[in-house]
Amino acid sequence: MHLKEAKGILGPHNGMNISRGCVHGCIYCDSRSKCYRIEHDFEDVEIKSNAPTLLEIALKKKRKKCMVGTGAMSDPYIPIPENLSNIRACLELIDRLGFGLAVQTKSDLILRDLDLLLSINKKAKCVVETTLTTFDEELCNIIEPNVCGTKRRFEVLKIMRDQGIQTIVWLCPFLPFINDTEENLSKLLDYCIEAGVYGILCFGIGLTLREGNREFFYSKLDEHFPGLKETYRKKYGFNYIVTSDNNDKLMKLFYETCGKHNIICNNEVLFEYMRTFTDKTEEKAAEQGELF
Repeated sequence: MHLKEAKGILGPHNGMNISRGCVHGCIYCDSRSKCYRIEHDFEDVEIKSNAPTLLEIALKKKRKKCMVGTGAMSDPYIPIPENLSNIRACLELIDRLGFGLAVQTKSDLILRDLDLLLSINKKAKCVVETTLTTFDEELCNIIEPNVCGTKRRFEVLKIMRDQGIQTIVWLCPFLPFINDTEENLSKLLDYCIEAGVYGILCFGIGLTLREGNREFFYSKLDEHFPGLKETYRKKYGFNYIVTSDNNDKLMKLFYETCGKHNIICNNEVLFEYMRTFTDKTEEKAAEQGELF
């Protein structure tokens, strides 16, 4: 871990990353790709030491309240004390200034900040997102080795449901010949149904590979799935999008299941939902006005 002062914090859609790099060790991580120009060792997480200060400046300049997103490139709940202090300070600002939040994480450390998520959700909108890849806990320990397992993430989803916080699951990636099976998809969907998720983001049955994350992924295939790297090379070459042969069958099952259980599965609709601010204080005031 090392500290660095950043020049800015919010992106075009009000997304922020309070760090660069990760220690979760997910074998498929796209954030390792060279196009993101991370110039330090990926596991030597770069903490943006001035993230809360930059966020306060940026939010106070806003003419209208908005949703603040975090976690798209770097998990905000990387288990490093300086990082955890930063994310809590940022959530306190979002809460105090009345903005909304869409936070994406694979870690149950988010429960540490449940008090702030609840406070944000009372005044605006709070959306908690998590990634599910496999119901098989042993396989999860291989492909996502340094973060809590799928069952624990399922428990987090249920806690959020019980507290009235909407949840969205990123159902990805599906690694060909590893977790791209009907049994895996069905059991993950069962988790989503039981947890009462608002929506599921799915980008097809497969994954993306490009320079940087491809090499790391292949090294992990050699380590845990001997011989599979050659199968990938022969079948997919240097393709960016790697699509499973089971894509059509499993996507049909995905859409049918979501439709049956009224789970939103349109990616564009879900992204729009996460970016749309809701002022619950105004809604409550309007409701009270109607009563009188």
